[in-house]
Amino acid sequence: MSTIEYKYKPGNLNASAPAFYKEENLKREEMVINIGPQHPSTHGVLRLEVVTDGEIVVDLVPHLGYLHRCFEKHAQSVPFNQAIPFVDRLDYVAAMNSEHAFVMGIEKMLGIENDIPKRVEYIRVLVAELNRIASHFVAIGTYGLDIGAFTPFLWVMRDREHIQRLLEWISGARMLYNYIWVGGLFYDLPVGFEEKCLEFINYLKPKLVELDDVLINNKIFVERTANIGVLPRNLAINYGVTGPVLRGSGLKYDLRRVDGYSVYPELDFDIPVGKGEMGQTGDCWDRTFVRVQEVKESVKIIEQCLEKLTKEHKRTRDFDPRAMVPKKIRPKAQDFYARAENSKGELGFFFRTDGRSDIPVRCKARACSFSNLSVLAEITRGHMVADMIAIIGSIDFVMGEVDR
Repeated sequence: MSTIEYKYKPGNLNASAPAFYKEENLKREEMVINIGPQHPSTHGVLRLEVVTDGEIVVDLVPHLGYLHRCFEKHAQSVPFNQAIPFVDRLDYVAAMNSEHAFVMGIEKMLGIENDIPKRVEYIRVLVAELNRIASHFVAIGTYGLDIGAFTPFLWVMRDREHIQRLLEWISGARMLYNYIWVGGLFYDLPVGFEEKCLEFINYLKPKLVELDDVLINNKIFVERTANIGVLPRNLAINYGVTGPVLRGSGLKYDLRRVDGYSVYPELDFDIPVGKGEMGQTGDCWDRTFVRVQEVKESVKIIEQCLEKLTKEHKRTRDFDPRAMVPKKIRPKAQDFYARAENSKGELGFFFRTDGRSDIPVRCKARACSFSNLSVLAEITRGHMVADMIAIIGSIDFVMGEVDR
């Protein structure tokens, strides 16, 4: 840098400076660049139109629609029970959680939600929490990969593979399960499943301590994520943000507690929130911290479910998980909204029925990833491009659910 450039750098100008160094004559050189839809750090097929001033992000516009599932039109052309495989393909990383929300909504419309056997309810929560852990492992591992940490990705994907095998043992499918049915389940737990699941949980507990050491408390990771992408609580509420992204901003809001659906009120678990331990409340570090803590809480829930399934609601020879499955699903004419806590936030389904058909007149999905992604521009402006990648990964979205 020349002497005159250093002497008259912006912010230190005075009346004696040459005219071309006057602040009013210094124009920013903004550039519009596209990141994605094939970029690995956009987590799928998200295209970001980014306005940059050098390395600083001035504005950002997310473009959606590259992975359109046509879920809502599909669901309006088949009976309720036949739409469950399409639900799996929304958030394909947490299909059990999506099925749980969809099926509970239909059961409430039919008025049979209190008739579901307790064993069925505990199995549903068990598989949903296993899938929640698997989903968070994908979020945590790929997030570390986004900002340069390779080892945690290998570790969590190794442990996620154990969960995939357990869920495949139950349903016969690796990721898209069609296991939770209206009124029951596709099949009871396989013989020996409870023992294998408990064996996995005991294996996983010390691995989570290692994950804290290698990633969450890692000095480089903290410097890359603390005070970056701060999402204030009021802004999160205004944008309809839910799940770990909202709880990372310090609000203890979890539908498993707020709505108390299924058997969650009978279980003991905490709702982790961001506290700004490494930076400001609501930053990238807080959002990742909340996911790691939620994995630990899901482990507690799974242990309690296994205890209930092996002591109070045991496997019996005459137990039929399909006993309450209705032969014809025909709710009365109504508008109905049902919601549940997916791994990424509030997943809701709106149904309009005419009382004459088992096919909904209207089916609309409220995708938590869509609402969470909408706040991206607000928390990215003013950060550097490298920080933008860290912010994107901290939101944890799945484009199949966003585009629906």
